[in-house]
Amino acid sequence: MKPELGVCYYPEHWPQDTWARDAERMIETGLKWVRIGEFAWSRLEQVEGVLTWDWLDQAVEVLGAAGLEVVMGTPTATPPRWVLDKYPDMLAVDAQGQPRKFGSRRHYCFSHLGYRAEAARMAKAMAERYGRNPHVTAWQIDNEYGCHETTMSFSPNALHGFRDWLAQKYQSPQALNTAWGNIFWSMEYDSFDAVDLPNLTVTEANPSHWLDFRRFTSDQVVAFNRAQVAAMRPHTDAPLIHNYMGRVLDFDHFAVGDDLEIASWDSYPMGFLEQVLLEEDEAWKAQYANQGDPDFQGFHHDLYRAVGKGRWWIMEQQPGPVNWAPYNPIPQDGMVKLWSMEAVAHGAEVVSYFRWRQAPFAQEQLHAGLLRPDSVNAQGQIEARAVYEELQVLGEIEHPDADVAIVFDYESQWAWDIQPQGQGFDYFRLVFEQYRALRKLGLNVDILPATTTDFGSRKLVVIPGLMAWNDGLRGAIERFGGQVIVGPRSGLKTPDMQIPPSLGPDVAGAKTVRFASLRPNVRLALRNGGHVIRWYEEIEAGHVVETTRDGLNILCQEGHVSYLAAWLDQDAYLRIFETLCGAAGVATENLPEGLRKRSTKDQALYFNYSNAPVVHRDMELASGSYLWVATSDS
Repeated sequence: MKPELGVCYYPEHWPQDTWARDAERMIETGLKWVRIGEFAWSRLEQVEGVLTWDWLDQAVEVLGAAGLEVVMGTPTATPPRWVLDKYPDMLAVDAQGQPRKFGSRRHYCFSHLGYRAEAARMAKAMAERYGRNPHVTAWQIDNEYGCHETTMSFSPNALHGFRDWLAQKYQSPQALNTAWGNIFWSMEYDSFDAVDLPNLTVTEANPSHWLDFRRFTSDQVVAFNRAQVAAMRPHTDAPLIHNYMGRVLDFDHFAVGDDLEIASWDSYPMGFLEQVLLEEDEAWKAQYANQGDPDFQGFHHDLYRAVGKGRWWIMEQQPGPVNWAPYNPIPQDGMVKLWSMEAVAHGAEVVSYFRWRQAPFAQEQLHAGLLRPDSVNAQGQIEARAVYEELQVLGEIEHPDADVAIVFDYESQWAWDIQPQGQGFDYFRLVFEQYRALRKLGLNVDILPATTTDFGSRKLVVIPGLMAWNDGLRGAIERFGGQVIVGPRSGLKTPDMQIPPSLGPDVAGAKTVRFASLRPNVRLALRNGGHVIRWYEEIEAGHVVETTRDGLNILCQEGHVSYLAAWLDQDAYLRIFETLCGAAGVATENLPEGLRKRSTKDQALYFNYSNAPVVHRDMELASGSYLWVATSDS
């Protein structure tokens, strides 16, 4: 695979006499792909039924004639005002019962069937128009599902859809009552029409009720996406893509990805550091303020490679300061190039920058582009051109499976959101901290869904916090010849969110009898180094290999499977994972703070996220720099 570069462009924002020169400059920068159209509905259909294609036809022709390949976006994230006038009940409603009004974007409820049909109609019209156009060689459906907390809606449409979803799943109110345990607090129902949404209850709603609502909500995203896929398929052979976000966890991305050819995501390292990585302290954020977190991007590269079944892009790469985080510093020179190369090393087919020219109006006018508003090249354009030149030297890049994999499951995130049993328990964070430790050991990490039934040629598989066990995964573990480490909080619920008779996943001889969440300032020392933080379980176990200094059983083993009954700090994770890697025959390389490594078939990329130079082996890397090393020398 030879990676390519792209950019997001909005021809409707600029005079037509600038388009040809813009396209020429894109080619000069080394760009191959250009995404257009995803917010242009009001210009395409200002009045219902009157479609105005001439300007978009011209834009496609100008861009294509210059040698660019077009990613056409369906504009369904920004329905114009007349659509809302047609469907006044299409707005999403928040958990407090307030509508999410017109005047921004993503102002629709996924459960509104009228809008779903309207979106599919528009997608079909675009596919009919451009599906066989030689310049339109990929499609993006909608834009950033879930952004701005828009997945869950508590609207009348959601209520109607949820009741129907429950009737389809359970067939009888009695079956639902049993699954939810509704005998508790006299919550039993005699009709599906008696079931309400789980918000605005006096105190905690039934967790099984909540979990089914989260599943329903995710299914609505899948159905909305699928409606556009079905409308477009007959009219185009080009791959269909969606651009996911960072740490948006309230729908199952694997399920959406099943209907698409390629996964992509929008990578904003510094914005995510400030707005999304809430657990990091101020000293950490200050240390990485101009570079971004050293592992957050890598985690999502690996996640969306899995969602795309091996094919993935960056659809929007941060090119400079953004406008939407609490604080928006300027990236250190060289970081746009580093972020791009990191994505390439993780297997990105395309790295596309957002956006071509900084907008001088509306909500995103302080968001940088590759060009300044006066069309002068910005720092992002200079670094994008440097990336292009380096890619020509690198040529084809092969990406074998990693030796190590970690299982990630959206439903587990929902379950532990609903019933965290402690303010500090966050499933994403649990997985991410274990991922961070594996990366600090210099390892490539593949991410697998919980539906995995075969671990392939991998040598170590990590399964943290998986809510409910399944037979397919259990079979994969039994057949696997490598090392597996499970826990904590794995298998502590059934799919109905009740405690299973096994009191856990029934692995490594462990049974969870009690569990505790810890305050942030409580740390339990392990005998061999490191600490338990946030969470631990009292387990009955056979062969115990790790305890706290006070004698709590923390890690037990049976054959090639271990159960870890606690959330650990980085020192403990590094030590335990290094030991397991040794048992599995996986070489590790403990990296200095801020330095990370990603290996391809023939090379390894070392890159320094820290704000200071790093010396490692015979290499010295300045802050924000990277180095490709032949694998034989790494």
